[in-house]
Amino acid sequence: MTIPDTTIRPTPEAMLKLAQAEEAQSGQGRLKVFLGYAAGVGKTYAMLEAARERKRDGRDVVVGYVESHGRSETDALLDGLELIPRRELSYAGVLLPEMDLDAILTRKPQIVLVDELAHCNVPGSRHEKRWQDVEELLAAGIDVYTTVNIQHFESLNDVVAQITGITVRETVPDRLLDIAFEIKLIDLPPEDLLQRLHEGKVYIPDQAAKAIEKFFRPGNLMALRELSLRRTAARVDDQMRAYMETQSIPGPWPTAERLLVCVSGSPFSEQLIRATRRLAEELKAPWHTVYIETPGSDRQTRENRERIWQDLRFAESLGAQVATLTATSVPDAVVEYAVRHNVTRIVVGKPSRSRWQELLHPPIVDQIIRRSISSDVFVVRISSDGRQGGAQQQVKHPHHAHPFGYPAAALLVAAATLLCGLVSRFLEPTNLVMVYLLAVVVAAVRLGRRPAMLTAFLGVLAFDFFFVPPHITFVVADTQYLITFAGLLVVGLVISSLVARSQERADVIRVREIQTASLYYLSRDLAAAADISKVLKSVIRNVEEALNAKAVMLLPEGERLELQAASDGLILDSKEQAVADWAFRNRQPAGRGTDTLISAELLYLPLQTPASQLGVLGIRMEDELDYRSTESRRLLDAFATQAAMAIERVQFSHQAEQAQILQARENLERALLNSISHDLRTPLVTVTGVLASLRDDGMHLNDQARDELLDTAAGEAERLNRFVGNLLDMTRIEAGAIRLNSELCDIQDLVGCAMAAIKQRVGGRTIRIRLPDDLPMVPMDLVLMTQVLVNLLDNSLKYSPAESSIEISARLERGWLLLEIADQGPGVPEQDLKRVFDKFYRIPVPEGVGGTGLGLSICKGIVEAHNGSIRAINKSGGGLMMVIRLPLSR
Repeated sequence: MTIPDTTIRPTPEAMLKLAQAEEAQSGQGRLKVFLGYAAGVGKTYAMLEAARERKRDGRDVVVGYVESHGRSETDALLDGLELIPRRELSYAGVLLPEMDLDAILTRKPQIVLVDELAHCNVPGSRHEKRWQDVEELLAAGIDVYTTVNIQHFESLNDVVAQITGITVRETVPDRLLDIAFEIKLIDLPPEDLLQRLHEGKVYIPDQAAKAIEKFFRPGNLMALRELSLRRTAARVDDQMRAYMETQSIPGPWPTAERLLVCVSGSPFSEQLIRATRRLAEELKAPWHTVYIETPGSDRQTRENRERIWQDLRFAESLGAQVATLTATSVPDAVVEYAVRHNVTRIVVGKPSRSRWQELLHPPIVDQIIRRSISSDVFVVRISSDGRQGGAQQQVKHPHHAHPFGYPAAALLVAAATLLCGLVSRFLEPTNLVMVYLLAVVVAAVRLGRRPAMLTAFLGVLAFDFFFVPPHITFVVADTQYLITFAGLLVVGLVISSLVARSQERADVIRVREIQTASLYYLSRDLAAAADISKVLKSVIRNVEEALNAKAVMLLPEGERLELQAASDGLILDSKEQAVADWAFRNRQPAGRGTDTLISAELLYLPLQTPASQLGVLGIRMEDELDYRSTESRRLLDAFATQAAMAIERVQFSHQAEQAQILQARENLERALLNSISHDLRTPLVTVTGVLASLRDDGMHLNDQARDELLDTAAGEAERLNRFVGNLLDMTRIEAGAIRLNSELCDIQDLVGCAMAAIKQRVGGRTIRIRLPDDLPMVPMDLVLMTQVLVNLLDNSLKYSPAESSIEISARLERGWLLLEIADQGPGVPEQDLKRVFDKFYRIPVPEGVGGTGLGLSICKGIVEAHNGSIRAINKSGGGLMMVIRLPLSR
């Protein structure tokens, strides 16, 4: 018995996966699932028994929600467990009990019991489904014990509907089983379950009769029981494989059968695939189909490459897990894949080569058998019925049909012989071997492996015939030259093989480099693309350059796909549009090179992300083989994925921008409504009240009271007029409709007009005016600038103490007039100095002070229309100063 070496270090990928899993679980609670195949098998009973055991162990256990359905034995298990009271929610006039999630989070026990995981919460709850409550409990670090039946898992919904004829509406994502640290299968023979049902231990008698008739039929129960057993086994198998991978245990462990078959472009691969499918069906086991790309695979003929592509698609259609691997050794890659995926049986075909060919080239079957330690190898006899080309048809490689390789090899040997004849008088015969080795290297680099081998063989013959005594004969007088011949032949063959292999690897690396560079250039261009049109142009350009193909991009507009970008000269007719539409709606590739709508001229790939379907990429290539090439399809799939992500990014960016605009609009509308609700409604209410008083009580009022009411109404009407005027002025400024009637004006006239307009609002306040006598005339619109000064003075009156003074001053500064209005108020916070000129923006104001937040914004608009500027400055001694800066010349 061979004991596996568990001391081998795990692979970096396995360590990374383990680290990611541990990081995801850090701080998370653990989920234990009690899984059954139908109601009544004893899930809740088993959960309560486990909870009581944990409580006896000293764990803090509470019952979040348990439904006993009136079973006395279940109720008895609840005794001694702390129950979190349920909360009641009203729905359709009825109070319904639900689990109190917030109470559990506040209590924060170590373990909480949550029955019926698939339950739908009452509308109005925080989450729509109970499993979402469980996820929040796990995220809070609370362990959860829960129960669920197999028919409630999302992936089995259609299978359960087919078995039972009933579509289950309450479903649970399969990921909850994947994250569960333990799954406890609660199993009960269907006969015992039906007996419990008849005894009324599952449902009341009336419900039991309906359940037996519609759901609890023996066939349904057996099928559901098998599903639960298989799903649990699959989960355990996943855990075992993860353990093997992280512990670097060389498998496979034959705990469950898995089959593997390889395709190679042989005409018999299809028979191998069918045989593996039949064997997998008999064993009820999953199976894999792989194609191993070697450095020489890119030199296969078009016929072979198309057959490989067809075989992979055929295997996938039969239910196989398909993969394409890159390796230098096919047997090593097959065995490594089998170990990594815990494959227990490898299916290969019986070799059809002759014994002589097998001696020169050992069959891959024999190499796999020698390397495979833990996997069984099944050799399938392939029948030859002529339908697939007969037993003698082999996989074709280009070196079989190279028209000039072998003649060129003979010419190389002739050239080497001629050169050796020229220098033979100066060198010993054994030194001439180097010239023939040089010819082998040249043949390996330029012509390939087999012409290089021919060069090595002909070189030995030529060396013997022309330069080994006796000359011009193959007879060897000195037997020591036999060692030279053998050395020349062996070294020549080794050199030819190594050089040819390195050349093939270099070709593969060159292809990979081109593909990587293509993806890099596409990623770089897409990262710089700021809108959809640039994204589409970048994709089209990179497809043209990387694949020498033409491309078209279609994006949805309403219910149709519309052409958004295309290569020059590429036009889609109605038929091509229909194929693209099918690919978009079905989220599958269609058109040329696929199995769907193959008469189309283009290949159509859906542009999709996990969140949405974004459009279709259509490609027309020059060569039919490129549509079926694995490398081309990989690159196209990568292009489609990158394009979809870029389009989604632009859409998200646009949505974010629109959201910001919408938010700004909502803030503006809210500010406008607030202004209207206070500054428009208040004057209207006051005026309406005054008029009502004059109408109803006018005959009983004396002259003084009547005059006071009229003054109040007039004041409020003037306030309303200013408010409406500000709105109109702001509208004119934003629309660019403001027109200046500019003329030379005296600053003293400007200040005088403003003082006259604001006289009634000044009251007993002191306004100091300091204007130099030698101020020049300034070009301005006197009416508009008067409004600016009035608004600034009104702002100072509102926001400064009643007993304080306001100062107006002016001065000259290098061709500009500076007009300053200063108060002794509290000033403005530094972060708000620039925002005070925004529309509807108001800092916190003293009680009773009104305003719309438009006055300063109007001032800014009018001053800037004069090619000037306005700014707010906090004075060092306290107060705020508004500085207007106007040019002295037009």
